[in-house]
Amino acid sequence: MPRLYLVEFEAQTIAAASGDIDLFSLDAATDKPIELVEVCLGQTTELGDTAEEQLRIRYIRGHTTVGSGGASATPRPATANDAAAGTTARTLDTTVASVGTAINLPSETWNIRSPYQWGPRPQGMGLWTSGAELLVVRLMAAVADDLTASGWCSFYEYP
Repeated sequence: MPRLYLVEFEAQTIAAASGDIDLFSLDAATDKPIELVEVCLGQTTELGDTAEEQLRIRYIRGHTTVGSGGASATPRPATANDAAAGTTARTLDTTVASVGTAINLPSETWNIRSPYQWGPRPQGMGLWTSGAELLVVRLMAAVADDLTASGWCSFYEYP
């Protein structure tokens, strides 16, 4: 039976000069494939019409080297007292994941006036990866000016 885990970042600055950012990077443990089922993003600083932006979000599978400049994040079990995840996670890497053969999965747009949500997906219908490659949610270009964002993703880890 798969276990559901959550990864989050809270009230973090995304700087205007940062360029592409890996919002989430998930590295599955060997022999424990993962399935990304939901991503939610929001921001609290750019609320006026003149600050409105359309930000490109891309889901990528296939990189083998994690990025840097962000933070390690501990996946939290969605069920109380569940086992720790074998998957390792990072958030807000300003040097993006690289190496390997990147495969672009869905690309979407986030209008920052509203929260962004991808999912939820019924079990078995999310985006999959195994321990040989990363699953990345990437902001594809620099924001026009600094914003304070929060976000989370959920994923199943299979035994």
